[in-house]
Amino acid sequence: MGRVTETIDAVAALVAAGGVVVVSGAGLSTESGIPDYRGPTGVARRHTPMTYQAFVGDAAARRRYWARSHLGWRTIVGARPNAGHRAVARLQDAGLVDGVITQNVDGLHTAAGSGQVVELHGRLDTVVCLGCGDRTSRGELDRRLVAANPGFDAAFAVVNPDGDVDLDDDRVAGFRMVDCGCCGAGMLKPDVVFFGETVPAARVARCFAMVDAARAVLVLGSSLTVLSGRRFVLRAAKSGIPVVIANQGVTRGDGYAALRVDAPLGRFLPVLADRVAAVVPPGSGLLAAG
Repeated sequence: MGRVTETIDAVAALVAAGGVVVVSGAGLSTESGIPDYRGPTGVARRHTPMTYQAFVGDAAARRRYWARSHLGWRTIVGARPNAGHRAVARLQDAGLVDGVITQNVDGLHTAAGSGQVVELHGRLDTVVCLGCGDRTSRGELDRRLVAANPGFDAAFAVVNPDGDVDLDDDRVAGFRMVDCGCCGAGMLKPDVVFFGETVPAARVARCFAMVDAARAVLVLGSSLTVLSGRRFVLRAAKSGIPVVIANQGVTRGDGYAALRVDAPLGRFLPVLADRVAAVVPPGSGLLAAG
C-alpha cells in the first residue's frame, strides 16, 4: 500500500500545481454502465464497430446500425456521471484543470459540470443530416423512430461503447429508418466520428493548443491504442510536458508517462481530489466543492 500511496501523493502534487489538461477515454465511463473496448469490460474482440465507409455506402449497414443503436440509446441516455467524472469537475472548479479532451461520446463530462470540454469524437445525443447539414437532438430522432417502429423491441445483453447492441438479422430486417425532418431526404448520422472517418482539423488543432499550453497532461481511462488520442501524449512528451496515466491495464503510452496508476477511476479520482485538497491553499474552492 505504501507504493500506491506514494504514487497518489506524487500525482496530487503535480495536479495541485495547476495547468492540467485531462485526456479521457472509455475507461472513465465504465462505472456509469458504458463498457469500453479494450479494458477489463472490453468488447473489442466480439464487436466490430461501424465504419464511416460502410455507413454511407451500404443501406443495409445503415439499417443495422440504426436498429441496434435505437435499442442501445436507452442505456446511453440513462447513464449518469460517476465519481470519476465528478472528481474531474471538482478539480476544474478549483482552477487546477484547464480543460478536458475526451474520446467519449456520452456527454458525461459536461453532465458532471466540467467546462472547456472538447469532445474529440463528437456526441451521440446529436444527429446530423449528411444532405443539408441540419442538426437535431437524438431525443427528437428517437421519438420519430418509435413512431415509425411501434412495438420494436428485443432482448440484448450488452450495450457497446458506440451506443449500439448486438441484434439478430431478422429483427434488423423489420426496422424502418427515417430521413431528415428538415430537407425530407437526407441521410441521418449520429454526430460522432466513426472508425475510418477523420476528426475535424479545427477540433484537433484546438486540442493540440490545449496540450501545448498545459503544465501536465492527465490521461484517464484510455488504452491509447488509437492514434486519435495517443497523439496528444506524444505531443506532450515531445515538448517535455509531464504525462500521468491512470488506467486499468497497460496502455500504448506507458513509455511516455512520468507517473502511472492502475486502479478503478471511480475510486482513484475522488481520493486524488482529496489529496489535492490537502495541499492547495485554503479558499481555492476545492475544499468547499468536496
